[in-house]
Amino acid sequence: MIIVFESILPIFLLVLLGAWLKRTTLVDQNLWLGLEQFGYYILFPALLFSTLAQADFSGMKADATAIATIGSVSLMSIFVLFLWPLFRNREVSGASFTSVFQTATRWNGFMALAITQKLYGPIGLTLTALVMTLVIIPINLYNVGVLVWFGGGNRDFRRFFAKIATNPLIVASVLGIVFNRMGITVYGPVMTTIDMLASASLSLGLVMVGAGLRVSDALKPSGSAMLAVFLKLIMMPVFMVGASFLLGIRGDALCVIALGAAVPTAMNGYLLAKQMGGDAELYAAVATVQTVVSFFTIPLVLSVTAYVAAG
Repeated sequence: MIIVFESILPIFLLVLLGAWLKRTTLVDQNLWLGLEQFGYYILFPALLFSTLAQADFSGMKADATAIATIGSVSLMSIFVLFLWPLFRNREVSGASFTSVFQTATRWNGFMALAITQKLYGPIGLTLTALVMTLVIIPINLYNVGVLVWFGGGNRDFRRFFAKIATNPLIVASVLGIVFNRMGITVYGPVMTTIDMLASASLSLGLVMVGAGLRVSDALKPSGSAMLAVFLKLIMMPVFMVGASFLLGIRGDALCVIALGAAVPTAMNGYLLAKQMGGDAELYAAVATVQTVVSFFTIPLVLSVTAYVAAG
């Protein structure tokens, strides 16, 4: 567990660096929005394409991984939906419920990629990118559907599906798999350029995670926030590791899947909450608490999973 803890410490130090930089005058505050856009539209798509286009999928149980990951996300989504009467009885608004739902089902794929690269190398990076590709569409479908139903936001489904189809992360992932499976070779200097962009994405992504946190909210979390922390950091790993184990996934592959389940929620859900009538303030608070708590729960989840995988 100490080895895992020390391996992920640099990841969280970059997150802390982002949180500190956002709150100082060292960096122009107008820079952050541009960095978010640059990462979202250029750097992270480059990482996904580079990883998937050059990946060796031989030996990976892609079918079992798809069933385990998509099934677990779906199961968690259903489980949280069944909690709605409890929230309603406690006079929690529909908007607040959507933020609990989002933070319980979304996962910070870029943090998972950074930790995976540190712990498991290129093979782990490939599997994490594959998992991102598998779950990105169902996660967005479920979350937008809940926001439409409970948040009272824009109910234009045609616009939503258009956004899904043009999502740069989805497009890059699909193109990477197509190039890989069809044996299409990218011109060497172009691929080198993409690889260089990809190499910059993980560090920048972690700094941006820190910049988006609301540190003060970690000191006074609400009951709803703590429930979302438990659902994402404890229940989701249980669902995903259990499903993967039953489907015959073992070894480092099981640990990589567990890591994907154990990382905190993604910050992009905050923007979605703002745009579609969700409780953006609660989302930011949950994301902050999850990030802090995950520093301790990720080593625990990985240690338990490694024990299970070895057995």
